[in-house]
Amino acid sequence: MLRATALRTTLAAAATLLTTATVLAPPAEAADKLPYSDQCQFPNGLYPGRPWSLQRVLLDELWSRSKGEGVRVAVIDTGVDVKNPQLTGAVDAKSGRNLLPKGIKDEDGDPIERGKEDGTTDTVGHGTKVAGIIAARPVSGTGFVGLAPEATIIPIQQNDAEGHGDTASLAAAIRHAIRVKAQVINISQDTSNAVQPDSDLEKAVDEALAQKIVVVASAGNDGLGGNVKKTYPASYEGVLAVAASDRNNERASFSQSGDFVGVAAPGVDMISTVPQGGHCSDNGTSFSAPYVAGVAALIKAKHPDWTAAQVVAQIEQTAERTIAGHDRLVGWGVVDPVRALTEDDHPIESPNPQDGLTRAQPPTAAKFQVGETPDERNARLATYVAVAAAVLVAALGGTAVAIRDARRRARRVTGGE
Repeated sequence: MLRATALRTTLAAAATLLTTATVLAPPAEAADKLPYSDQCQFPNGLYPGRPWSLQRVLLDELWSRSKGEGVRVAVIDTGVDVKNPQLTGAVDAKSGRNLLPKGIKDEDGDPIERGKEDGTTDTVGHGTKVAGIIAARPVSGTGFVGLAPEATIIPIQQNDAEGHGDTASLAAAIRHAIRVKAQVINISQDTSNAVQPDSDLEKAVDEALAQKIVVVASAGNDGLGGNVKKTYPASYEGVLAVAASDRNNERASFSQSGDFVGVAAPGVDMISTVPQGGHCSDNGTSFSAPYVAGVAALIKAKHPDWTAAQVVAQIEQTAERTIAGHDRLVGWGVVDPVRALTEDDHPIESPNPQDGLTRAQPPTAAKFQVGETPDERNARLATYVAVAAAVLVAALGGTAVAIRDARRRARRVTGGE
């Protein structure tokens, strides 16, 4: 974790939720020559199948609507390694920037390699994973691909494993994203405590929103034990805060909860790109946020004139939910990329029915039938009674006819009638 005065990010070298270690493989080995390993190494082999987070989406239907072409997504993180073949053609290095301070040192006083000035160095792997979830290009040998495979990544290296990023450098990163014409900003990090940081960070966010830039931020990973607290920049007005969901569309145990959560997205066992090539798995809201940022890029490509608020409202309105209102665990629900791109006849401003008649109508809760209601049970019993009565009448009528016919036959035999 980063220092208390700095920003905390779910970095591969520091996260407590990771189940795999990050190690360096021999750089001479090409990723396509290495077998995939659950041990997260740089480089690693290609993930052989389609990750579960993509299996839940009808990609052909989604991409028939939009692939994110031309949309610029700023990834404010630990840098993006363009040596991964799935990211080489996805990154605009000319617009990238390294905002880490020069001459930085580790705790032992040894110099830390700062990386390239264009932000295309990532020794941690965190930013490279985030970028892959958004816009990794398809390649043979793997089913992994970004949700917006024609979007462009702007790499902004603002933090590292030692926590040299702070609120000032984050605000500077947001303003750089504005200058280079980003349309979506992904921030997969948050403040290390509930204290609201310097107001300049909020001003930078507001400046981005004023330019119709969608700002997506991870909600945080301190949700174990039901812990609820605000995190920043996710809690700022206008920012889409993303929690993590699991395969059952339920909140991941570590995911931060709170009224500020906008939506949830897959954040468990997330396959993505790693430095030098290949893939590995990771957990955290850090990887839920870019899933949503990818959807935002798809919407922006299809509706370039929509404001940030309209894009956010569209994602929230079309999310999968089991209740009509807001849930502090998963917000307005788990993001549904296909619905977000198909149920978009007109822009909306908010999915909250309390925002007035000019806003979106109350969202319809998904059907979640666990048994009969009292009215349904009464109707069923009444039907049973009616059917039983009809059967009884038919049976009695049939018996009477049979008795009458038997008597007539008996009279004929004895010479009666």
